[in-house]
Amino acid sequence: MFADPQTITINSVPYTLARVSTNGLKTVYQTADGNHVLTVSHTVAKDRIRSMVRLDTRQVVADPLTSASEWANLAEYHVWDRPLVGFSVTEVTQQTTGFKTWLDSTAIGKVFGQES
Repeated sequence: MFADPQTITINSVPYTLARVSTNGLKTVYQTADGNHVLTVSHTVAKDRIRSMVRLDTRQVVADPLTSASEWANLAEYHVWDRPLVGFSVTEVTQQTTGFKTWLDSTAIGKVFGQES
């Protein structure tokens, strides 16, 4: 199990997320104001393990047409879908590092612009 609390730094601002629930292979961490939620979960099915790390951030945004303020949510996930055997932690770490390196601001901008 991960330590309680977890810290996520966004734009140089550290956010402390306390463990708020644990249910089998799923644990949720959250800031006191509920604006940042970190979920770590695992699903084991047949001969595969699916591990997910998800970060949700909510904030008040203004509707550009009406200027009305309302809550909006941004979710980001990373999923590893792997066989029970065959890939070492080192190999998974190497692939993840390569993927995170590729997913720089240029790639994120293209994805945000719906390029594929």
